[in-house]
This record gives sequence, C-alpha cells and structure tokens, in this order.
Amino acid sequence: MAKIPNEQLIKAIADKFDTSVTVIGEPYELLTVETGRETIIDLLTFLKTDPALRFIFLTDITGIHYPEQEKPIGVIYHLHSLTTNTRIRIKVFLADADVHIPTATVLWDGANWMERETYDLFGVLFDGHPDLRRILNVDDMTAFPMRKEFPLEDPNRVDKKDFYFGR
Repeated sequence: MAKIPNEQLIKAIADKFDTSVTVIGEPYELLTVETGRETIIDLLTFLKTDPALRFIFLTDITGIHYPEQEKPIGVIYHLHSLTTNTRIRIKVFLADADVHIPTATVLWDGANWMERETYDLFGVLFDGHPDLRRILNVDDMTAFPMRKEFPLEDPNRVDKKDFYFGR
C-alpha cells in the first residue's frame, strides 16, 4: 500500500474525533497532533484498529518537561503503520499537580517498559499499568531526573570561577 498523505490522516482523525484532537504541525512531514488524557486511548485504538490506517507498531512513548507552560509535563507517543510506512506523533500535556494518564498496555504489551521508563524519568503515573515501578533509578529515589527542576550545574563549584582562567 502507498503512504497515507497527512491530509487524509487529518481528515480521518477529524471525522472521528471532531475538535478533541488538534493538529500541531508537520515537521519533516511527520504529522503531530495533540489531544487530552480523556481521548488518548480512544485515539490510539482508532489508529491501531482502523483498517485503512493500521498503526500497529508503537515505536516509542516518552515524556517532555516545559516548566514555563501551563501544563508542563507532556507524554509523547510515536506510532508507525508498517503496511503504509506512515508515522504519526501524538502529544498529551498534563498539569504538574495531576500527572495521571491511562496506560497504553491495553493496546500494546510493549508499552509496559516504555511507560515504566517515562514514569521513572518524568514522574508520569500511568493509570491501570500492571507493574508501574522504577526501571532505571533506585527504588527509593524521590526526584525525577529528566524534569527541569534543578540547575544544570552546581552554583557552588569553584573550579568554574573566572579568576582561575585569568578573567
């Protein structure tokens, strides 16, 4: 089958979900849409099971943190249709105080490890996940290392002072 044009994909999503899914852009011809946590599982199910689209491969689930935004925590899904060689990116943004989102393990078993990694690094809680616990960091760690909550360097370091470099 031929690659699905982004216009056709946008139309299929708009017909099914109306205004609950918005198109963000098409960087490098990769269609990027945004939706809410209430719609994400329905959207993923539609993209996976629709006979014309068949996005059966979950490439990745990851997170992002934009502390300056109203909803700073984002969960990013990348899907791939192996039959048409078409890709799509789906973003869901969450408030810092409420980082719950439904699990995608109901659709893809492989989402298990990706969601555990996203939880471990960004603190996103995937509701209904079969075994949501840390995967990369120690179990008693209280921070989430990929959040931009801490300065990149220790302000008390003395080896970076200008007087050591003749300035």
